Amino acid sequence: MCDEATWQTLIESTWALGSRLLYLTSPHLRGDDVEQLQVRLARLGFNCGKADGIFGALTAQGLADFQQNYGLQPDGICGVETLRALERIGGQSGDGPGVVAVREAETSRASTTLRVAVGAFDVMAPVAQRLTRQLRTRGYLVVLIESDDPQRHTVAANSFAADLYVGVTRATDSERIAFYETEGFVSPTGAHLATAIASAFDTPGAAQGARHPVLRETRMPAVLCALRFSPTPQNAVHSASVVADAIVRWESADVRPH
Repeated sequence: MCDEATWQTLIESTWALGSRLLYLTSPHLRGDDVEQLQVRLARLGFNCGKADGIFGALTAQGLADFQQNYGLQPDGICGVETLRALERIGGQSGDGPGVVAVREAETSRASTTLRVAVGAFDVMAPVAQRLTRQLRTRGYLVVLIESDDPQRHTVAANSFAADLYVGVTRATDSERIAFYETEGFVSPTGAHLATAIASAFDTPGAAQGARHPVLRETRMPAVLCALRFSPTPQNAVHSASVVADAIVRWESADVRPH
């Protein structure tokens, strides 16, 4: 079904880098061209945060930093001259996630007390509520978000300044632990945590990249756990315990990315 979110995704995918000027606006420009710009800047060492395809203040600052370093006017506008400069030196950048991998790992390790946003979609509130309690007993600062609207999850998690977002939703078929990934970008911290949770459920192949809005628009590493739903309290406790234990193991020096 072509709903509003699907239509917006189709519109965003029509933009190619160079087909329009990119600059900070309100509301922010969105599209695949913005994502391509963010990926290129990150590979050159300029921090734009997550390559989410949204031209926000951090992207504008990263672009201006690149322009200043290259000797261009640092106006934060991606036009012809800026694109030419990116093309000239882009071949020296490699093809990894760039500076964001270092930023994510350093931010994660710098937090003395992990701030976690736990989100519940569909009928998964019992699991999310138990996960919230279990994480709090382990010493984490946790906010619980119960809504079927991804935007509410995004706003609440970002306002809480969470170090990590963990959402739970009902699996339509098989279990899936999703982290943010696009063609040119992957959240390394999110991928590590998703793999840890999938392994804890004994389904290592369930860790997969995705572009779900809550993974895309949260500013922190995020995972979305699509789990088989069972209404019994025992199963809710079990699922919450598995996810909580995986987070604790992930946070240890042996699992967290360096």
